Amino acid sequence: MKVNIYYGGRGLLEDPTLPVIERMIQVLQELRVEVVRYNMYEDKNGIATLPNTLKDCDGIVLAASLEWFGIGGYMQQFLDMCWLYGDKQKISSLYMMPIVVATAYGEQDAELYLRKAWDVLGGISMEGLATYVTSTDVIESNSAYLSYIEKKTEDLYRAINKKFVKLPTSNTAVKNNINKKNNINLTPQESEQLSKFVADDGYVKKQKEDIEELAAMFKQMLGDGEETQVKVYDDDIIEGFCKSYKPQRDFSAKYVIVIPDIGKNLIIKISKDFVCEYQEDQEGDVKLKASSELLRDIMSGKMTFQKGFMSGEIVAKGNFKTLRMLDQIFRFSK
Repeated sequence: MKVNIYYGGRGLLEDPTLPVIERMIQVLQELRVEVVRYNMYEDKNGIATLPNTLKDCDGIVLAASLEWFGIGGYMQQFLDMCWLYGDKQKISSLYMMPIVVATAYGEQDAELYLRKAWDVLGGISMEGLATYVTSTDVIESNSAYLSYIEKKTEDLYRAINKKFVKLPTSNTAVKNNINKKNNINLTPQESEQLSKFVADDGYVKKQKEDIEELAAMFKQMLGDGEETQVKVYDDDIIEGFCKSYKPQRDFSAKYVIVIPDIGKNLIIKISKDFVCEYQEDQEGDVKLKASSELLRDIMSGKMTFQKGFMSGEIVAKGNFKTLRMLDQIFRFSK
């Protein structure tokens, strides 16, 4: 059995949807279910191809974070792509449980909206989980809430395992009527091909290959000059952090900063010894994702880690208090 979890939030540390998802994954894995989680915020341009991932699973969880109104843009875009390019025959056999965790009003409406949307797509929707909380601690520190999440996860497992049947609804009729008006009939293979074209994945891949080929050609023409320039650029980031490091008494932590545009991860270890270097992807107390341009703005004093996180330019997960310490540990001059 395989279950896919689609997370439509922004990946913020204080998002209470995250501990709910993690608890569900833990329960499903204990039941020997293969679980794959998709964070839509990590690949915004790839949402158009996500319906292809429905083909090899038995059930899904749609996890939405309600921050002010509705399910958010990422989740809505995913549902749109399922309608336009999803394999409707496969969707018709997929069980879906919605999870809506709100820090504002409207969690029950959002949960019902997801169920209706899945019914119109032709899938099998289940009663999900809709709750309002003020912080992640509300869920993590309450054993009764955790038990309820476990029970809902077990309900999903039983529904898939026993192939529970759901009575027809008017939403299914709506789907059939709309499909009749659609003059473009696409096979699942054509839908998959079209969705890939919409996301431009193939185009982007070809462009990257062409750029790499040109870079290699110019590298041979110019010698090692370009390679030296890249090395100085990387060292400049490390140098900026090392020069601005201010030790804090009785504080130790490990930070992993993923820098996508240069394809490297900056590892910062703070204990008796201070380490700042590029390494392979690792888990730490706090894991951040930020561009090299944003890191340079922070090092020049134009930006802080806290401001970057609050504005959404920095995506982070882990201990929130440890994250806030970054602006105290590194005192970048303006």
